Amino acid sequence: MPVSLTSHFTRPVSAGPVEISVEPIKTGRTFSTLRAQLTSETGSLSLIGSFADPDRTAHQPDYLAVGPQEMPPPEDCIRALPPVDGPLPPPLMSQVEVRIHPDDASSLEGRPSGVATVRGWFRFHDSEPVDPIGLLLVADAFPPAIFNLDRPMGWTPTVEMTTHVRSVPVTEWLRCAFTTRFVTGGFLEEDGEIWDESGQLVALSRQLALVAR
Repeated sequence: MPVSLTSHFTRPVSAGPVEISVEPIKTGRTFSTLRAQLTSETGSLSLIGSFADPDRTAHQPDYLAVGPQEMPPPEDCIRALPPVDGPLPPPLMSQVEVRIHPDDASSLEGRPSGVATVRGWFRFHDSEPVDPIGLLLVADAFPPAIFNLDRPMGWTPTVEMTTHVRSVPVTEWLRCAFTTRFVTGGFLEEDGEIWDESGQLVALSRQLALVAR
């Protein structure tokens, strides 16, 4: 299963056919590391990842400084759905179920909360379980936390994103929280936590992106 994946978005990739090449860097008894390159007619993406046996993550946590954030149940949160004639939220929202904390959802209506945080729930349709590869999608499925600041809302292109997979989820719904603390020099960072309903930390993420102009 993936343990750590870092992606560099060198050129935007549009929907359509892609080619993927994979190069082993190291194959060991504990970890294997590979490099991949995704290319299309319009863009490219470079990725390096470390992988390990799933049994390595099957143990109780040694230390947790914080736990999952308190949130209303999914049915009391606001579902993010793509608009008929607008760019946000993106069309992906019709393929998955993302429900945003009511305190953080006002940015979708043009009323930012003033706090660069977005929290909520995620699940696949038809009760499909989220596997470790699916966690990579979850980490990038929510609206950017910066949308809750009083700034022009627009495309915030990712420069680099790292996702750490800690455990395999055991519940259908995942509890997610994403926060931006620093917006400087035209860049922002976004840190993410993903927990399952059993209170198990399943993934962490950090994304570096350009500030929307």
